[in-house]
Amino acid sequence: MYGYNDIIFAQPKFLWLLLLLPLLVAWYIFVTNRRKATLQISSIGGLLGAKKGMRYYLQHVPFGLCCVALACIFFALARPQSTTKSESVYTEGIDIVIALDISGSMLARDFTPDRLQAAKDIGTQFVADRPNDRMGLVVFAGESFTQCPLTTDRVTLINLMKDVECGMIEDGTAIGNGLATAVARLKDSKSVSRVVILLTDGVNNRGEVAPLTAAEIAKTYGIRVYTIGIGTIGTAPYPAMTPFGVQIQQVPVEIDEDMLHKIAEMTDGKYFRATSNTKLLEIYGEINKLERDKVEVDSLIRHKEEYTPFALIALGCLFLELLLRMAVLRRIP
Repeated sequence: MYGYNDIIFAQPKFLWLLLLLPLLVAWYIFVTNRRKATLQISSIGGLLGAKKGMRYYLQHVPFGLCCVALACIFFALARPQSTTKSESVYTEGIDIVIALDISGSMLARDFTPDRLQAAKDIGTQFVADRPNDRMGLVVFAGESFTQCPLTTDRVTLINLMKDVECGMIEDGTAIGNGLATAVARLKDSKSVSRVVILLTDGVNNRGEVAPLTAAEIAKTYGIRVYTIGIGTIGTAPYPAMTPFGVQIQQVPVEIDEDMLHKIAEMTDGKYFRATSNTKLLEIYGEINKLERDKVEVDSLIRHKEEYTPFALIALGCLFLELLLRMAVLRRIP
Protein backbone atom coordinates (compact mmCIF):
# COMPACT_ATOMS: atom_id res chain seq x y z
CA MET A 1 0.00 0.00 0.00
CA TYR A 2 1.34 3.42 -0.94
CA GLY A 3 0.29 6.85 0.31
CA TYR A 4 1.18 10.09 -1.40
CA ASN A 5 1.34 13.78 -0.48
CA ASP A 6 0.34 13.45 3.17
CA ILE A 7 0.98 16.71 5.03
CA ILE A 8 3.06 16.64 8.20
CA PHE A 9 4.74 19.36 10.27
CA ALA A 10 8.45 19.16 11.07
CA GLN A 11 8.07 21.68 13.96
CA PRO A 12 4.47 21.25 15.17
CA LYS A 13 5.13 23.07 18.45
CA PHE A 14 4.83 26.40 16.61
CA LEU A 15 1.16 25.61 15.90
CA TRP A 16 0.46 26.36 19.58
CA LEU A 17 1.03 30.03 18.69
CA LEU A 18 -2.32 29.94 16.84
CA LEU A 19 -3.96 30.10 20.26
CA LEU A 20 -2.82 33.72 20.42
CA LEU A 21 -5.17 34.71 17.61
CA PRO A 22 -8.45 34.43 19.60
CA LEU A 23 -6.82 36.51 22.34
CA LEU A 24 -5.83 39.16 19.80
CA VAL A 25 -9.37 39.24 18.39
CA ALA A 26 -10.84 39.63 21.89
CA TRP A 27 -8.35 42.42 22.65
CA TYR A 28 -9.21 44.20 19.37
CA ILE A 29 -12.95 44.05 20.06
CA PHE A 30 -12.41 45.33 23.59
CA VAL A 31 -10.26 48.26 22.45
CA THR A 32 -12.60 49.12 19.56
CA ASN A 33 -15.67 49.26 21.83
CA ARG A 34 -13.90 51.54 24.30
CA ARG A 35 -12.62 53.90 21.65
CA LYS A 36 -14.06 57.43 22.09
CA ALA A 37 -14.76 59.87 19.30
CA THR A 38 -12.30 62.70 18.88
CA LEU A 39 -15.05 65.18 18.08
CA GLN A 40 -18.07 65.22 20.41
CA ILE A 41 -21.40 66.74 19.32
CA SER A 42 -24.75 67.10 21.12
CA SER A 43 -26.78 65.16 18.53
CA ILE A 44 -26.09 62.86 15.56
CA GLY A 45 -29.61 63.10 14.21
CA GLY A 46 -28.45 65.02 11.17
CA LEU A 47 -25.92 62.32 10.29
CA LEU A 48 -28.20 59.30 10.41
CA GLY A 49 -29.12 59.52 6.74
CA ALA A 50 -25.56 60.05 5.51
CA LYS A 51 -24.00 57.34 3.32
CA LYS A 52 -21.26 55.25 4.83
CA GLY A 53 -18.01 55.62 2.92
CA MET A 54 -15.39 53.05 1.96
CA ARG A 55 -13.36 53.84 5.05
CA TYR A 56 -16.24 52.62 7.24
CA TYR A 57 -16.39 49.21 5.55
CA LEU A 58 -12.61 48.80 5.42
CA GLN A 59 -11.82 49.93 8.97
CA HIS A 60 -11.46 46.35 10.30
CA VAL A 61 -9.75 44.87 7.23
CA PRO A 62 -6.16 45.76 8.30
CA PHE A 63 -6.59 43.89 11.57
CA GLY A 64 -8.02 40.89 9.71
CA LEU A 65 -5.07 40.93 7.32
CA CYS A 66 -2.67 41.02 10.25
CA CYS A 67 -4.38 37.99 11.79
CA VAL A 68 -4.16 36.06 8.52
CA ALA A 69 -0.48 37.02 8.17
CA LEU A 70 0.29 35.86 11.70
CA ALA A 71 -1.52 32.56 11.13
CA CYS A 72 0.47 31.96 7.93
CA ILE A 73 3.73 32.83 9.70
CA PHE A 74 2.94 30.32 12.45
CA PHE A 75 2.18 27.66 9.83
CA ALA A 76 5.42 28.46 8.00
CA LEU A 77 7.42 28.18 11.24
CA ALA A 78 5.86 24.75 11.81
CA ARG A 79 7.42 23.71 8.46
CA PRO A 80 4.61 21.87 6.65
CA GLN A 81 5.96 19.08 4.46
CA SER A 82 4.30 16.94 1.84
CA THR A 83 5.42 13.32 2.00
CA THR A 84 5.59 10.48 -0.47
CA LYS A 85 5.78 7.33 1.56
CA SER A 86 5.14 3.62 1.39
CA GLU A 87 4.20 1.17 4.08
CA SER A 88 5.90 -2.18 4.47
CA VAL A 89 5.05 -4.37 1.52
CA TYR A 90 6.04 -7.88 0.53
CA THR A 91 7.72 -8.43 -2.81
CA GLU A 92 9.27 -11.43 -4.51
CA GLY A 93 13.06 -11.22 -4.16
CA ILE A 94 16.21 -12.13 -2.28
CA ASP A 95 19.02 -10.25 -0.57
CA ILE A 96 22.20 -10.11 -2.64
CA VAL A 97 25.59 -8.55 -1.93
CA ILE A 98 28.17 -8.30 -4.71
CA ALA A 99 31.75 -8.56 -3.38
CA LEU A 100 33.95 -7.04 -6.09
CA ASP A 101 37.73 -7.31 -6.34
CA ILE A 102 39.25 -3.90 -7.16
CA SER A 103 42.92 -4.83 -6.89
CA GLY A 104 45.38 -3.50 -9.48
CA SER A 105 45.27 -6.72 -11.50
CA MET A 106 41.64 -5.95 -12.37
CA LEU A 107 43.03 -3.44 -14.90
CA ALA A 108 44.18 -6.31 -17.13
CA ARG A 109 42.78 -5.94 -20.64
CA ASP A 110 41.75 -9.48 -21.46
CA PHE A 111 38.22 -8.04 -21.03
CA THR A 112 36.85 -4.98 -22.84
CA PRO A 113 37.97 -2.38 -21.88
CA ASP A 114 39.41 -4.09 -18.79
CA ARG A 115 38.28 -6.58 -16.13
CA LEU A 116 37.04 -4.00 -13.63
CA GLN A 117 35.03 -1.95 -16.10
CA ALA A 118 33.50 -5.10 -17.61
CA ALA A 119 32.56 -6.33 -14.12
CA LYS A 120 30.97 -2.95 -13.33
CA ASP A 121 29.04 -2.71 -16.61
CA ILE A 122 27.66 -6.25 -16.48
CA GLY A 123 27.06 -6.01 -12.73
CA THR A 124 25.07 -2.81 -13.32
CA GLN A 125 22.90 -4.61 -15.85
CA PHE A 126 22.39 -7.46 -13.35
CA VAL A 127 21.26 -4.97 -10.69
CA ALA A 128 18.82 -3.32 -13.09
CA ASP A 129 17.33 -6.69 -14.07
CA ARG A 130 16.33 -7.54 -10.48
CA PRO A 131 14.03 -4.70 -9.35
CA ASN A 132 12.47 -6.62 -6.45
CA ASP A 133 15.68 -7.59 -4.65
CA ARG A 134 17.58 -5.76 -1.97
CA MET A 135 21.16 -5.49 -3.14
CA GLY A 136 24.44 -4.15 -1.80
CA LEU A 137 28.06 -3.74 -2.86
CA VAL A 138 31.31 -4.60 -1.06
CA VAL A 139 34.70 -3.87 -2.60
CA PHE A 140 38.04 -5.31 -1.58
CA ALA A 141 41.72 -5.19 -2.46
CA GLY A 142 44.28 -5.19 0.40
CA GLU A 143 41.32 -4.58 2.71
CA SER A 144 37.56 -4.34 2.28
CA PHE A 145 34.68 -1.96 2.92
CA THR A 146 31.00 -1.58 2.13
CA GLN A 147 30.46 0.67 -0.88
CA CYS A 148 26.65 0.41 -0.60
CA PRO A 149 24.58 -1.38 2.08
CA LEU A 150 21.50 -3.43 1.19
CA THR A 151 19.00 -1.19 -0.55
CA THR A 152 16.09 -1.17 -2.98
CA ASP A 153 17.30 2.15 -4.43
CA ARG A 154 18.64 1.00 -7.79
CA VAL A 155 19.82 4.45 -8.89
CA THR A 156 22.00 4.96 -5.83
CA LEU A 157 23.50 1.48 -6.03
CA ILE A 158 24.29 1.79 -9.74
CA ASN A 159 25.88 5.22 -9.26
CA LEU A 160 28.03 3.93 -6.39
CA MET A 161 29.07 0.96 -8.50
CA LYS A 162 30.11 3.28 -11.33
CA ASP A 163 32.27 5.27 -8.88
CA VAL A 164 34.37 2.20 -7.98
CA GLU A 165 37.98 2.39 -9.19
CA CYS A 166 41.27 0.60 -8.63
CA GLY A 167 43.42 2.44 -6.11
CA MET A 168 40.54 3.40 -3.82
CA ILE A 169 42.17 1.28 -1.10
CA GLU A 170 45.57 -0.32 -0.52
CA ASP A 171 46.42 -2.86 -3.18
CA GLY A 172 46.38 -6.60 -2.61
CA THR A 173 43.79 -9.37 -2.72
CA ALA A 174 42.05 -9.93 0.62
CA ILE A 175 39.39 -12.37 -0.55
CA GLY A 176 38.61 -13.52 2.99
CA ASN A 177 38.07 -9.96 4.20
CA GLY A 178 35.84 -9.16 1.22
CA LEU A 179 33.68 -12.24 1.82
CA ALA A 180 33.52 -11.60 5.58
CA THR A 181 32.38 -8.00 5.02
CA ALA A 182 29.67 -9.19 2.61
CA VAL A 183 28.50 -11.80 5.13
CA ALA A 184 28.35 -9.10 7.81
CA ARG A 185 25.95 -7.11 5.62
CA LEU A 186 23.65 -10.14 5.25
CA LYS A 187 23.77 -11.90 8.62
CA ASP A 188 20.97 -9.79 10.15
CA SER A 189 18.76 -9.99 7.07
CA LYS A 190 15.33 -11.55 7.62
CA SER A 191 15.15 -12.81 4.06
CA VAL A 192 14.95 -16.58 3.68
CA SER A 193 17.39 -16.47 0.75
CA ARG A 194 20.67 -14.56 1.12
CA VAL A 195 23.40 -14.59 -1.50
CA VAL A 196 26.94 -13.29 -1.97
CA ILE A 197 28.38 -12.99 -5.47
CA LEU A 198 32.15 -12.98 -5.00
CA LEU A 199 34.14 -11.87 -8.03
CA THR A 200 37.97 -11.98 -8.03
CA ASP A 201 40.87 -12.44 -10.42
CA GLY A 202 43.62 -13.50 -8.04
CA VAL A 203 44.92 -15.40 -5.07
CA ASN A 204 44.31 -14.42 -1.46
CA ASN A 205 47.46 -12.68 -0.22
CA ARG A 206 46.26 -10.10 2.30
CA GLY A 207 43.77 -9.66 5.11
CA GLU A 208 43.11 -10.99 8.60
CA VAL A 209 40.35 -13.45 7.66
CA ALA A 210 41.14 -16.62 5.69
CA PRO A 211 38.74 -17.19 2.77
CA LEU A 212 37.62 -20.61 4.00
CA THR A 213 37.05 -19.19 7.49
CA ALA A 214 34.80 -16.53 5.97
CA ALA A 215 33.03 -19.32 4.04
CA GLU A 216 32.43 -21.18 7.31
CA ILE A 217 30.86 -18.06 8.76
CA ALA A 218 28.65 -17.72 5.68
CA LYS A 219 27.61 -21.35 6.02
CA THR A 220 26.71 -20.78 9.67
CA TYR A 221 24.31 -18.00 8.71
CA GLY A 222 22.89 -19.94 5.78
CA ILE A 223 24.34 -17.53 3.23
CA ARG A 224 24.97 -18.99 -0.21
CA VAL A 225 28.12 -17.83 -2.04
CA TYR A 226 28.50 -17.83 -5.80
CA THR A 227 32.16 -17.37 -6.74
CA ILE A 228 33.39 -16.03 -10.07
CA GLY A 229 37.00 -16.24 -11.23
CA ILE A 230 37.53 -13.51 -13.82
CA GLY A 231 40.42 -13.74 -16.27
CA THR A 232 41.43 -15.49 -19.45
CA ILE A 233 43.44 -18.72 -19.56
CA GLY A 234 47.23 -18.34 -19.63
CA THR A 235 48.41 -14.75 -19.85
CA ALA A 236 46.64 -11.41 -20.15
CA PRO A 237 47.70 -7.96 -21.41
CA TYR A 238 48.34 -5.58 -18.51
CA PRO A 239 49.23 -1.85 -18.60
CA ALA A 240 52.48 -1.77 -16.60
CA MET A 241 54.50 1.30 -15.70
CA THR A 242 58.04 1.22 -17.14
CA PRO A 243 60.86 3.78 -17.43
CA PHE A 244 59.45 4.49 -20.90
CA GLY A 245 55.92 5.09 -19.66
CA VAL A 246 52.89 2.80 -19.58
CA GLN A 247 53.39 -0.25 -21.76
CA ILE A 248 51.26 -3.33 -22.29
CA GLN A 249 52.90 -6.48 -20.97
CA GLN A 250 51.70 -10.07 -20.90
CA VAL A 251 51.30 -11.27 -17.30
CA PRO A 252 50.24 -14.73 -16.09
CA VAL A 253 46.65 -15.16 -14.92
CA GLU A 254 46.65 -16.75 -11.46
CA ILE A 255 43.25 -17.54 -9.95
CA ASP A 256 42.89 -19.81 -6.94
CA GLU A 257 40.10 -21.84 -8.49
CA ASP A 258 40.43 -24.64 -5.97
CA MET A 259 39.73 -22.26 -3.12
CA LEU A 260 36.83 -20.62 -4.96
CA HIS A 261 35.37 -24.08 -5.65
CA LYS A 262 35.57 -24.94 -1.93
CA ILE A 263 33.87 -21.68 -0.88
CA ALA A 264 30.99 -22.36 -3.28
CA GLU A 265 30.63 -25.99 -2.22
CA MET A 266 30.72 -25.18 1.51
CA THR A 267 27.90 -22.67 1.16
CA ASP A 268 25.73 -24.58 -1.33
CA GLY A 269 26.67 -22.15 -4.09
CA LYS A 270 28.44 -22.60 -7.41
CA TYR A 271 31.77 -21.62 -8.97
CA PHE A 272 32.02 -19.98 -12.41
CA ARG A 273 34.99 -19.05 -14.59
CA ALA A 274 34.60 -15.94 -16.74
CA THR A 275 37.12 -15.65 -19.57
CA SER A 276 35.43 -12.87 -21.55
CA ASN A 277 32.73 -10.21 -21.39
CA THR A 278 30.28 -12.58 -23.07
CA LYS A 279 31.02 -15.40 -20.63
CA LEU A 280 30.65 -13.05 -17.63
CA LEU A 281 27.29 -11.90 -19.00
CA GLU A 282 26.18 -15.53 -19.32
CA ILE A 283 27.25 -16.23 -15.72
CA TYR A 284 25.21 -13.33 -14.38
CA GLY A 285 22.32 -14.57 -16.50
CA GLU A 286 22.53 -17.96 -14.83
CA ILE A 287 22.73 -16.42 -11.36
CA ASN A 288 19.73 -14.30 -12.33
CA LYS A 289 17.65 -17.49 -12.32
CA LEU A 290 18.02 -17.86 -8.55
CA GLU A 291 14.86 -18.79 -6.64
CA ARG A 292 12.84 -15.86 -5.35
CA ASP A 293 11.53 -15.54 -1.81
CA LYS A 294 9.19 -13.06 -0.22
CA VAL A 295 10.99 -10.23 1.54
CA GLU A 296 9.64 -7.22 3.39
CA VAL A 297 10.62 -3.90 1.87
CA ASP A 298 10.45 -0.56 3.67
CA SER A 299 10.65 2.24 1.11
CA LEU A 300 12.12 5.58 2.06
CA ILE A 301 9.86 8.49 2.99
CA ARG A 302 10.60 11.60 0.98
CA HIS A 303 9.72 15.05 2.36
CA LYS A 304 9.18 18.27 0.43
CA GLU A 305 9.02 21.62 2.22
CA GLU A 306 5.69 23.39 1.69
CA TYR A 307 6.13 26.53 3.79
CA THR A 308 6.70 28.84 0.81
CA PRO A 309 2.98 29.46 0.01
CA PHE A 310 2.29 30.39 3.64
CA ALA A 311 5.25 32.78 3.68
CA LEU A 312 4.11 34.42 0.45
CA ILE A 313 0.52 34.80 1.71
CA ALA A 314 1.81 36.39 4.94
CA LEU A 315 3.99 38.80 2.97
CA GLY A 316 1.08 39.70 0.69
CA CYS A 317 -1.27 40.34 3.63
CA LEU A 318 1.26 42.58 5.39
CA PHE A 319 1.87 44.52 2.19
CA LEU A 320 -1.88 44.97 1.59
CA GLU A 321 -2.42 46.01 5.23
CA LEU A 322 0.32 48.63 4.91
CA LEU A 323 -1.15 49.87 1.63
CA LEU A 324 -4.62 50.28 3.18
CA ARG A 325 -3.29 52.19 6.18
CA MET A 326 -1.06 54.46 4.12
CA ALA A 327 -3.59 55.19 1.36
CA VAL A 328 -7.27 54.44 1.94
CA LEU A 329 -7.38 54.61 5.76
CA ARG A 330 -4.71 57.21 6.28
CA ARG A 331 -5.46 59.52 9.18
CA ILE A 332 -4.74 63.24 9.00
CA PRO A 333 -3.73 64.75 12.36
